[in-house]
Amino acid sequence: MAIPVSFESDHLRLHGELHLPTKQAPWPGLCICHGIPAVPYNPEDTGYRDLAARCADAGFASLVFTFRGAGLSEGDFDIRGWSADLHEAISFLAGVQDVIVSKLFVMGFSGGGAACIHVAAHDNRIAGVVSCASPARFDDLVDGPALYECLARWREIGIIRDPGFPPDIQDWASGFREVAPINHIGSIAPRPVLLLHGDADEVVPVSHAYELHQSAGHSVELVILPDGVHRLRVDERAMHTAVDWLHRHCSS
Repeated sequence: MAIPVSFESDHLRLHGELHLPTKQAPWPGLCICHGIPAVPYNPEDTGYRDLAARCADAGFASLVFTFRGAGLSEGDFDIRGWSADLHEAISFLAGVQDVIVSKLFVMGFSGGGAACIHVAAHDNRIAGVVSCASPARFDDLVDGPALYECLARWREIGIIRDPGFPPDIQDWASGFREVAPINHIGSIAPRPVLLLHGDADEVVPVSHAYELHQSAGHSVELVILPDGVHRLRVDERAMHTAVDWLHRHCSS
């Protein structure tokens, strides 16, 4: 069952769907986080909704939402803001009737995976993290001329809508350095983390996954998918591994 939902973050209205299992309550909770959009919003792209439905069928009360600047949500893309948005999404999910608040998990993709790692390091309500194709850092987006190229592309895509945003470009860019998962993944232990990455990722090189794993310590499981590319949500091997991992850690 899919229920349209919305909640506020920094006075911005964010939109999503809550997918509830058909199995008897109570249920563990899962928040699914998309990556930084590469194309304009397309309401006919149901990929993340389909994933939420799949996870609900697997027994998880699954919240999928769009971060500020994306989809139907208000605001402009800001990576610090995405962390604030995820914190509010966890609060929303924790308040859903029949959700087990001690079993709240997050699953993020690319930039959404980075937000999951950053928030989990500071929010002990999160029981575990599935991170798919997360960068270790964002240097290629904010160093030198790349910063202005990315801003122009994100304006064209429509995730930065206000012509005056960001008011301070350098401060906005510093948010990427603050959120960079390499600085936070070691703080999640002893809660578990699954790092999923394809060895043919054309956007975030697989070296980022190895770097995160090395920095994280013993609570992190690393799975490298042969010939896997960046869009792991459409890779059946990746999603089967993720759901199996979630089941194992829900029962532990």
